[in-house]
Amino acid sequence: MILRTGLTGGIASGKSTIARMFADLGCITVDADQIVARLYQPGQAGHDAIVRTYGSGILLPDGTIDRRKLADVALATDESAKALNALIHPLVVAEEVRMMDEETRGDGDRIVMVEATLLIEAGGKDRYDRIIVVDVDPETQLARAIARGMTREDAERRIARQMPREERLRYADYVIDNSGDLRAAEAETRRVFGLLLRDLRL
Repeated sequence: MILRTGLTGGIASGKSTIARMFADLGCITVDADQIVARLYQPGQAGHDAIVRTYGSGILLPDGTIDRRKLADVALATDESAKALNALIHPLVVAEEVRMMDEETRGDGDRIVMVEATLLIEAGGKDRYDRIIVVDVDPETQLARAIARGMTREDAERRIARQMPREERLRYADYVIDNSGDLRAAEAETRRVFGLLLRDLRL
């Protein structure tokens, strides 16, 4: 049996760090951002869809997509961001499903975890047995986003575009509070991992 698990959270919540901790504990982890990066390569479906929609002006000289230029064009407004998501999300979801289906053909019980920022918005509640939300308090989230190199204005704009914290938490089967330090995050991850193991055996 496999337990299909979705891991999500707002920007700068520490999802990738938590996903690595789950991987160290034995979960099979899938990073949706890596799927997007693969789909954006020349010859892939995402690359074709992007060029068809936005033109060759968003390409670098080597033919790869200029992610910064694409973001400037496609994420300028809420409407344009939704249009890009509608274009790419079905391709990402199809690849996630394919990868999880591959795991069902193996032997033994496993926890397969997909890490994705817009997991809930893309209908994740229906694709996963459990959803884990990595949560941080708003002040910590903003401080971490700025520490990554964003301006305060850009960080606030990107946070405002995402699903509100309270709404995201309503979808959670389990919540990992990542407002503290690394040791606290490890303890929270181990706690939820124990709950997932229990669910796997049900």
